Amino acid sequence: MKAVRSITAAALLALSLAGGASAQAAPAASQPAAAAAPVSRFHIRPADDAWRARLPRDADAATQAYLDRLPADTVARSNAYFEGGYWLQLWNFLLGLAIAWLILRGGLSARVRDTCARVGRVAFARDALYGAFWSVAGWLLSLPLDIYQNWFRERQYEMATQTLGPWFVDQLKGLGAQTVALALGVAIFYAVLRRARERWWIWGTVATMGMLVFAVMIGPVVLDPLFNTYKPVTDPVIKSAVLAMARADEVPIDNVYQFDASLQTTRVSANVSGIFGTAAVRLNDNLLRTSLPEIRAVMGHELGHYVMNHIYKGLCEMALLTLAGFMFAKWAMDALLRRHGDAWGLQGVADVASFPLLVAVFSAWMFVTTPISNTLVRTQEIEADRFGLNLARDPHGEAEVDLKLTEYRKPDPGPIEEFVFFDHPGTRHRIHDAMQWREAMGTP
Repeated sequence: MKAVRSITAAALLALSLAGGASAQAAPAASQPAAAAAPVSRFHIRPADDAWRARLPRDADAATQAYLDRLPADTVARSNAYFEGGYWLQLWNFLLGLAIAWLILRGGLSARVRDTCARVGRVAFARDALYGAFWSVAGWLLSLPLDIYQNWFRERQYEMATQTLGPWFVDQLKGLGAQTVALALGVAIFYAVLRRARERWWIWGTVATMGMLVFAVMIGPVVLDPLFNTYKPVTDPVIKSAVLAMARADEVPIDNVYQFDASLQTTRVSANVSGIFGTAAVRLNDNLLRTSLPEIRAVMGHELGHYVMNHIYKGLCEMALLTLAGFMFAKWAMDALLRRHGDAWGLQGVADVASFPLLVAVFSAWMFVTTPISNTLVRTQEIEADRFGLNLARDPHGEAEVDLKLTEYRKPDPGPIEEFVFFDHPGTRHRIHDAMQWREAMGTP
């Protein structure tokens, strides 16, 4: 269900923005912590075939009947969780700015650059060491908020299944991967900037997108297995059902993979990720515990992402957004360096010591354009939903799994709220699409 959202996360990695705010590691599967999980209070009123047979044919009425199966306490809990995330977006942004300011003020960043130069001797090594410093410093300074947001709060809402120790081990794994990525990424990025000079914003975009493509390509085969165990789906009924849908649309896959996310979370999810031969369709074991119609609906959605080339389209959209961001960064960096560069010991845009300033500027751009990036992703999710309906041909399976997603996504947002904050359509929107398909096709 979260197909191309990984592109945005990878973009932040490639732009080295994640190290300044709250770099999150994917949860690992190696820690047997599920037994310590809190008992979830999330529930949906059950329904059977007789209930579905009595549903009104009208799409609006049928949608409301599905939503009425969400108890009031479930809706209140979902709303509180998701709306709290709005504030967390702001706090993460402000924390990122504070970290950048803390490292810049008093010339700390310049002193770190000089120390890295003495140790690394050549420019590439100096910049790589600085990238590693930024990764570790940002991780440490954002750790309290990270613990609250990604462990305590998830436990509070009874979705996390790890205790603090295993969760923290996962963060250390993520820190290691992030530090290597940032060391290499920062070194490459500033090598490009030094050669590009006045056109740094153009070539900065090219370098960033190149690293983004590489990150998306290696993610499924190098990064994801650090945190989860992936293996072929063992249930022959589920495997044959998914492969049959894949063959119907000439999707060149010969296997479907599952991963043991239940050791970290109660959420149901699936994804399609990877490019250039590394693409794979994968679902988590929480989804495997649902019904076959729900699994077919989800996997039809994921196959839709593949067939409609959403990963590649998402990369092109991200390239345009990144180019606009670098245009903004050029204007902002020129102004800020003229005013504060000497006081902070910065020697220009191509000086690695100015990296925290670039992070702050680009973070501001990404924060302000969040509704745009969310809309780009949300549009593709709607397209994949509709593709999945035509492929799986089971609107009730789609509606049932959409109800389950209310565990962590507000079910009925207003239109402005959905535009600004939602990178997926709301539950009402998705169920209405399914019921509209049912009404138009005349299915039970």
